[in-house]
Amino acid sequence: MTTETYEDAPGPADKAPSQALRKPGPDASAKHRWRGEGVVLNVFSHGFLIVWALMVAVPLLWAVWSSFKTSGDILSHPWSLPTHPHAGSWSRAWTKAHMSRYFINTVIVVGFSTVGTMLFGSMAAYVLARFEFFGNRFIYFLFVGGMAFPVVMVLVPLFFVTKNLGILNTLPGLILVYIAYSLPFTVFFMTSFFRTLPTSVAEAALVDGASHTRTFFQIMVPMARPGIISIGIFNVLGQWNQYLLPLVLNQGNTDKWVLTQGLADLSVQQGYQGDWSGLFAGLSIAMLPVLAVYIVFQRQVQAGLTAGAVK
Repeated sequence: MTTETYEDAPGPADKAPSQALRKPGPDASAKHRWRGEGVVLNVFSHGFLIVWALMVAVPLLWAVWSSFKTSGDILSHPWSLPTHPHAGSWSRAWTKAHMSRYFINTVIVVGFSTVGTMLFGSMAAYVLARFEFFGNRFIYFLFVGGMAFPVVMVLVPLFFVTKNLGILNTLPGLILVYIAYSLPFTVFFMTSFFRTLPTSVAEAALVDGASHTRTFFQIMVPMARPGIISIGIFNVLGQWNQYLLPLVLNQGNTDKWVLTQGLADLSVQQGYQGDWSGLFAGLSIAMLPVLAVYIVFQRQVQAGLTAGAVK
């Protein structure tokens, strides 16, 4: 009796792997297509960001290096770097143009108004985010509506209100107006931020006997530090560059002017006198502090803006 052995003939299942290696399937081609589109999109986005960065950075750098040139060099060679840098224009802008006085006034106004805005805005946002009461949503939407209300429409009422209160053409009056102007966006931002924070820590503090005030200042404020820093930087930038409100509500004694008013006056004076380097020096004095603040706190700003995105 003989036994015959037969070799198994290659079936379709044995051919499939080799065919899959020879011919990419639809999934592989789609993956290559999406990868190519991603590379094109990445190159386009990076190119756009580079162009945008140059559009923003070049004028700022040009203003700074023009402040170290003479007015003749600025007019004859506007785009060249200063061959013999000198800081005389900075001293003229700081002393003769009274930029030092305007700088101190701006620091006082922006400092107190930012602290007041963050204090009152955070407290209001915490109550609106964590407590349910009649009229909660109505008050919240009132703050949100304040963001859409153009400040130009309230300049005349603001003028007469501050005049009747006796705070027109004063730094305290300007501080109060800045606080009221910045509260809507602060409450809107901080309310959303407080809603993302865990409630278990605050509830544990209340169970241990902590009051609502102590819970807010010792528990919730440290937890909301990224958001407070982020919105604080935005408030500093917005209030530092504010021009329309000081122009209407602080038009009296020049000793109480802020930087934006001083820059406008300096541009008129130096335009007639031809001291363009002094004008660029004054512009740099007003620009560099806020730029330095943003560079120092840029990580905190980014952390605060993305803190509520991931839980």
